[in-house]
Amino acid sequence: MTTIAGIGFTAPWLLLGLLALPVLWFLLRAVPPAPKRQPFPAVTLLLGLKDDQSLSDRTPWWLLLLRMAAVAAAILGLAGPVLNPSTEDTAARAPLLVVLDASWAGAADWQQTSAQLAQQLEDAGRAERPVALLRLTAPEPLQFRAASSWQRQLAGLEPLPWQPGETQLQAATEVLAAAQGAFDTVWFSDGLDYPGRDGLIATLSERGAIEVYEQPAPVLGLRPAGYTTDGIEITALRSRAGPAQQVTVLAQGRDPGGTARTLATLPLRFGDGAVEASAGLSLPAELRARLTRFEIQGLRSAGTVALTDDSLRRREVALVAAQSEDEGLALLSPLHYLRQALEPSAELLEGALPDLLPANPDVIVLADVAQLAPDQEAGVIDWVENGGLLLRFAGPRLAASDTARAGEAPLMPVRLRIGGRSIGGAMSWGEPKTLAPFAEGSPFYGLEVPDEVAVTSQVVAQPDPQLAERVIAELADGTPLVTRKSLGQGQVVLFHVTANAEWSSLPLSGLFVSMLERLAVSSSAAVPSAEDLEGTTWTPVEVLDGFGRSETAGTLPGVKGPDLVAAAAGPELRPGVYSGGRRVLARNVLRPDDALQAARWPATVDVSAYGAPQEQPLGGAFLTLALALLALDVLGTLLVSGLLAPRRAALMLAGALALAAAAAPQEARAQQAAAPPPSAAEDARAADLAAELVLAHVLTGDAEVDRIAAAGLRGLSDTLFFRTSVEPAEPAGVDLERDELAFFPLLYWPVTRDQPLPSAAAYAKLNTYLRAGGMILFDTRDADLAGAGASSPAARRLQQIALPLDIPPLEVVPQDHVLTRAFYLLQDFPGRHTRGPVWVEAAPPDAEQAEGIPFRNLNDGVTPVVIGGNDWAAAWAVDSNGRPLLPVGRGYAGERQRELAFRFGVNLVMHVLTGNYKSDQVHVPALLDRLGQ
Repeated sequence: MTTIAGIGFTAPWLLLGLLALPVLWFLLRAVPPAPKRQPFPAVTLLLGLKDDQSLSDRTPWWLLLLRMAAVAAAILGLAGPVLNPSTEDTAARAPLLVVLDASWAGAADWQQTSAQLAQQLEDAGRAERPVALLRLTAPEPLQFRAASSWQRQLAGLEPLPWQPGETQLQAATEVLAAAQGAFDTVWFSDGLDYPGRDGLIATLSERGAIEVYEQPAPVLGLRPAGYTTDGIEITALRSRAGPAQQVTVLAQGRDPGGTARTLATLPLRFGDGAVEASAGLSLPAELRARLTRFEIQGLRSAGTVALTDDSLRRREVALVAAQSEDEGLALLSPLHYLRQALEPSAELLEGALPDLLPANPDVIVLADVAQLAPDQEAGVIDWVENGGLLLRFAGPRLAASDTARAGEAPLMPVRLRIGGRSIGGAMSWGEPKTLAPFAEGSPFYGLEVPDEVAVTSQVVAQPDPQLAERVIAELADGTPLVTRKSLGQGQVVLFHVTANAEWSSLPLSGLFVSMLERLAVSSSAAVPSAEDLEGTTWTPVEVLDGFGRSETAGTLPGVKGPDLVAAAAGPELRPGVYSGGRRVLARNVLRPDDALQAARWPATVDVSAYGAPQEQPLGGAFLTLALALLALDVLGTLLVSGLLAPRRAALMLAGALALAAAAAPQEARAQQAAAPPPSAAEDARAADLAAELVLAHVLTGDAEVDRIAAAGLRGLSDTLFFRTSVEPAEPAGVDLERDELAFFPLLYWPVTRDQPLPSAAAYAKLNTYLRAGGMILFDTRDADLAGAGASSPAARRLQQIALPLDIPPLEVVPQDHVLTRAFYLLQDFPGRHTRGPVWVEAAPPDAEQAEGIPFRNLNDGVTPVVIGGNDWAAAWAVDSNGRPLLPVGRGYAGERQRELAFRFGVNLVMHVLTGNYKSDQVHVPALLDRLGQ
């Protein structure tokens, strides 16, 4: 390549064509012979006339200059001009080996590395040097071939999320030993030192010269997040000391809708000469449970990412009590305070223990559960041994049982004395006891004990040689309050008081919440050791690539437990999230004790930065300019020859320029004016539905049925607006396959004979809706047939529709059900038909009516379904003017029936919105008075 005035030319001999430009100028300027003068008398008739169009007798100078410029631009373009030409010695003919660290440390500057590598291949191609490529993170046998073949593979080269390890460097050494002859080396370093690099440098030096490209900026990385009692500790590293520097760490997680967002930011500042920077991040438990990763802002690298695992994620906690709860006595419920403490940071599961164990929760809480069936006990023991946390609370049942009396029980941390201990009563041992400060080895260490927390009763531990090491909280007199023991990979913890305020005031204090949080953290936040994971295998769930992006693990093999925490990352141990049955662990690029060391090179090795400007071919630009000048030449020639009027030529030129200039802006404006994405309209509709109370009906596909259903809910909404404090918005039709159901407290579902069955996804939404407190009113609209003992097609279709739904046992509405008095006192629930029974959730079998109370103490919440066939929507339906749409009954009796239908609808909505509000005994006097009337 020849360089002239800072521009290189790959075919400089073509520039000789520029010498022909003066000759071409004179040829184009050649004038024909002067015309011969011949007198002609008739010419005098032309005197005084003016020619509007004059033709030049020779080519204008500006047109000649335009043509010369076009020819010169074409010659320059064909000569292969290059801006910022390389100054490398292209006379060298030795093979070239390109070595790449290709690790996570170079991911942040990978674009510059690729550009510099492309430049090296371009130089090698001009010098006709064979090239081989060696990635130290994934070495392969050397193949020396033409540089152009490697250029086509550059787009597929990416850094890998680990550094070259002992195995990779050994393979690279064997690959170099198999290569024949001498070669020069260009090494693209990521800037970090690693064991075995010096030996590789020595091996390459024996084959030829080594040139190194390396960025001068230090490499940054993140250690795994440390979890302390005060919050989350984040530590950033850099490879070399330097001036003060500040970076920002982003805490990434998912919002309640499942969208990945930045939940918090944390600035970290490296001091002058420091290589570490640390800071603490304190987040609410609800927000902390949503975190998935930390990353340094603005850097794309697996080493600048710290993944989180179970220690921060929202845990599943199963709550099990020995007795059924009385909703009227919520504050005495053994689970009430546990719900209040755990709901913000955990997913709560409630039910019977046999039903909860298959769900594999993270924590099981047994509130005053003394005995377990043998098969249940075996299942819980297996669950704890695999990493579960069993949290037990004492109570009257445990104190009266013989559990852990004769010897230590597997699911109790200590042996217990018979009976309990009462403090502060008439027959007590003394005044209520306060809590002692927590010892240094306790997970509660550092928590402040409020003076108002006192204990009046407890179960007492039997003296035992292991008792002292199992006590993690005690009273001021030294009596154990909380004990703990390990069982397999899990733990068993016992609070020697109740979970409610019956035996102590602990559940009433903020200390109770803090103690539960500490127990959840101490059970999983500590990094397990290799010995703890001996004999286990962990399966990758998702892994990181070199740029720090998460991807599915696919069919990657499992990893042995000790290697997961102790081995260096590599092809067999990729950074990511690993599952080990009941627990999930995050393996990051950097381990807690890792440090970053800058690469050091021998004095004989030339080290360069990526600062040199890259070559830019200019041939295309010059040839484009030549074509543009030739186009202008055509336009100028037509103008000079008189074939094109000047005004028209000016208009054509201005129009062409205007079109060229306006094309891009018009396209941009068209994109800006495009319709918003569908999600924007959905978000707007969701916002409208969330802002108002909306009654909804399920779309059946039958236009007439859907029209009547919409009109019926409109009439019911108007009635609610005028008679109650409820102000519903316009009713909505719901597509079960696409629409979100959580916005609607009540769904009216008219059943038709040919209505399609919902999909599995729709059934999942429906069951979630029912469990969350929503109600579905199924209306088969066939009470006229069902009353005669016939089974209609709509009723048979309802059986098919309801089969996959989680519907409790049903019964015909009893006379004392809350629906009979939620707003109006009713005995019948007619619609357009009157004879059909109405079914609701069955009352508990042990529900009894107290003396003097006109109804049983059902304590029922909102019945999830109401089933009938009275065609209520037809009775509620009104037109746009509020007039009844369909006839009901005959005369006054029919209007009375319509009025009762509206009253049933009002009671139904009030029942949905207030639950068992009218079951409260405070309403008994008013109800007795009205019933008496």
